[in-house]
Amino acid sequence: MIAFIFWLCVLSILYTYLGYPLLLALLARLRPMPQWDESFTPSVTLLIAAYNEQAVIARKLDNACSLDYPAERLQIIVAADGSDDDTPTIVRQYVGRGVELAYQPERRGKMAAINRAMAQAGGDIVVFSDANNLYERDALRRLVRPLADPGVGVVSGAKHIQKSLGSLSDSEGLYWKYESFIKKQESRLSSCVGAAGEIMAIRRSLYEAPPGHIINDDFYVATQAIRKGYRAVYLPEARSFETVSVSAGEEMARRARIVAGRYQALWLAPTLLP
Repeated sequence: MIAFIFWLCVLSILYTYLGYPLLLALLARLRPMPQWDESFTPSVTLLIAAYNEQAVIARKLDNACSLDYPAERLQIIVAADGSDDDTPTIVRQYVGRGVELAYQPERRGKMAAINRAMAQAGGDIVVFSDANNLYERDALRRLVRPLADPGVGVVSGAKHIQKSLGSLSDSEGLYWKYESFIKKQESRLSSCVGAAGEIMAIRRSLYEAPPGHIINDDFYVATQAIRKGYRAVYLPEARSFETVSVSAGEEMARRARIVAGRYQALWLAPTLLP
């Protein structure tokens, strides 16, 4: 009996990491490759969360203002609530380039800042981004194309790790290649369940503010759209780049938070998943 339980556990691990991706790949081949409308350019709000990001926010806004998207259909908002460095001052320097600042001195957390900034959002599509990641010039155009399909509610782009920091970035990059493969097969078959919060587009009408206790807010936002009957699509052609954490300690803390969020999601599955 003990041997049976042991091998059952071994097989379950093998299925999780190897069997599931291979099964997905086989089933996905039964579906045609999706074709997206390249002329689709809805009104978009690019919402950037930035708490004490004075070291990177100027570079991020230069990147956002140079994106290949019709200027009259693009709104850029920076949610910087609680920042006590020069982040708000730097953002105000970009007002003449169409950037809007959502700021109040009180810090109530990232999601509170985003939810308050959502009141300013006027785009039919809202794209969530962080201050420390940069988009390829055509990322927005590519990201919104699947939303021409009325059955698609959320689109996630691809997160890429810059390989300039040694083994940490190498391991993170390898992980994202593995996850990217899985999401691509899930999207082709039906719908993926995860979304990269650094480059995620959602129909504004579908956005539901996560409760304060939710750890992985991007996962919550995506699953709520899925619960309403919409698909979540992964589009690797829409690419975002960032560096990994500067130290192993910071990276361990970041991953610990992500894993804690996964356990929370398992516990809340009846209220998150269809």
